[in-house]
Amino acid sequence: MSVEADREVDIAIVGGGLVGASLASALAPLIERHGLTVAVIEAAPILDRTTAPWQPSFDARSSAIAQGSAERFRTMGLWSAMAEQAAAILRIHVSERGRLGVTRLTAAELDQPALGYVIPNAWMGRVLHRRLAELPIDWHCPSHVETIVPAAEGYRLALSNGGTLRAGLTVLADGGRSGLKEQLGIGSDSVPYDQVALIANVEMSQPHEGVAYERFTREGPIALLPLRGQQMALIWTHALGREQARMALGDGDFLAELQRAFGDRAGRFRRVGSRHAYPLTLVTARETIRPGLAVLGNAAHSLHPVAGQGFNLALRGVTDLVAALEQALVGGEPLGGMLTLRDFEARRIVDRHQVIRFSDGLVRLFGVDSGLLAHARAAGLVGLNLLGPLRRGLARRAMGLER
Repeated sequence: MSVEADREVDIAIVGGGLVGASLASALAPLIERHGLTVAVIEAAPILDRTTAPWQPSFDARSSAIAQGSAERFRTMGLWSAMAEQAAAILRIHVSERGRLGVTRLTAAELDQPALGYVIPNAWMGRVLHRRLAELPIDWHCPSHVETIVPAAEGYRLALSNGGTLRAGLTVLADGGRSGLKEQLGIGSDSVPYDQVALIANVEMSQPHEGVAYERFTREGPIALLPLRGQQMALIWTHALGREQARMALGDGDFLAELQRAFGDRAGRFRRVGSRHAYPLTLVTARETIRPGLAVLGNAAHSLHPVAGQGFNLALRGVTDLVAALEQALVGGEPLGGMLTLRDFEARRIVDRHQVIRFSDGLVRLFGVDSGLLAHARAAGLVGLNLLGPLRRGLARRAMGLER
């Protein structure tokens, strides 16, 4: 693509990953109705991967998509394609190792086709970028923002490909890794959990039948999410440093230790793919809006994976930003004006606070190894299983069906 210097656009999206591409896709009706000009800047080469034959990988990373997120993708016209590689979560089983308390939840009791879905990230990216290729969007890929400075009615972005953009609204959806927040003086609050998530895909000896497991153990929570076939995505939380020995194990020894820690509820672990370790920290940006600027996704908040809410929270942020922008267009307000952005922030603040508090509280509740507290947790799990309306209400909120 030829680069046009000093090009003016209504919206510049920094980051063409899952969050940025979802935002650009969700803007499609506004692009069509109002003639919005949108640019997406992405550092990694992406579009070439959307035309190559799809090659499912045993080692592919995946994301849990709540039912509410599936509905949002359906509204964008993307869900039928997403669903081609999705594994449905039909039941959730939550338990604590060595305790009697168990909470079970099924899609049937909520009158839903599924509680959620697990989809390879690469497939979601492919579907999103195929959609963007159909839209009149300016792609700057591969390219990254070298400098970002306030300008009249927005920001001026100097790109590594030599181009310059002037945007009425700039959206940071780059995961917070680019350093642009630091350039702008936007600080973040970080709360380290002193934990590491060990992530891999595993193959089971029996069909998972759409069951997702959250198993709390003394060494940390173990989540198993259904994938296609008899594969499951493993998220095993370790105390900081304790993951190193397991990362170094051979596959057979690793599977034996996983079996010992998790138990036999899901069957026998027969195969494990490549293992990855990620330190866990709760990170929240101190500012998510400024005149001409909005912050989305992991750039705004990075959560512990124990509740599986990170991407779903980000996608609700996408929906709320598009709603605020549509309201601004109808009312003749600037897209980057503070009236528009305060509308966006007002839509987000309660949902964001509740999800962060819930995820953080869950980590801390099950991270304390106390006999009395363990009994209380077990009683809570039993009680939650008995109190159907409360359990279903919490589930509907986690599914993104109520806010």
